[in-house]
Amino acid sequence: MNIEDIYKEYHDRVLNYIKGKVGNTEDAEDICSDVFLKVQNKLNDYDREKAAVSTWVYTIARNSIIDHYRTHRTSEEIPEELASDYEIDESLLNRETLEELAGALRKLSEEERLVIILHYYQNMQLKDIERETGLSYGQVKLRHNSALKKMQKFFSKKSAIVDFGSYKKTEGK
Repeated sequence: MNIEDIYKEYHDRVLNYIKGKVGNTEDAEDICSDVFLKVQNKLNDYDREKAAVSTWVYTIARNSIIDHYRTHRTSEEIPEELASDYEIDESLLNRETLEELAGALRKLSEEERLVIILHYYQNMQLKDIERETGLSYGQVKLRHNSALKKMQKFFSKKSAIVDFGSYKKTEGK
């Protein structure tokens, strides 16, 4: 994959992701530009065996957002969803098929599913979800982390099946 293809495929999604995390359009556009400069500069280092392109791009975006908070907003804390102990690849939710995503969402409780949908698809912050659902902030954060763990487990099983399948194909080499 070349930089033009990556840019065309991911620019708008990465920009929206960054806007949701920093809240300032100008800063988001600057960070997004930096992300794609880093992607271009590191393209030769990308290893498709380690991660999908989407995972790699979103990891660079996430790290760029954290760098932005560290260098430009020393009086503000890094948002809890970036500093969470139970990180999920944002790209995981974007790259899986709708059928697989629906399967993963079915594994969640109703409250967990609602938190995931509001947070990732309605771009609501956890504090806004607290107000929207009537759950306490602690309950929202707990549901969020629990849902992410369950989804990671679900998709890890899926990728293990895929990896095993590709191993069998290359086993005779």
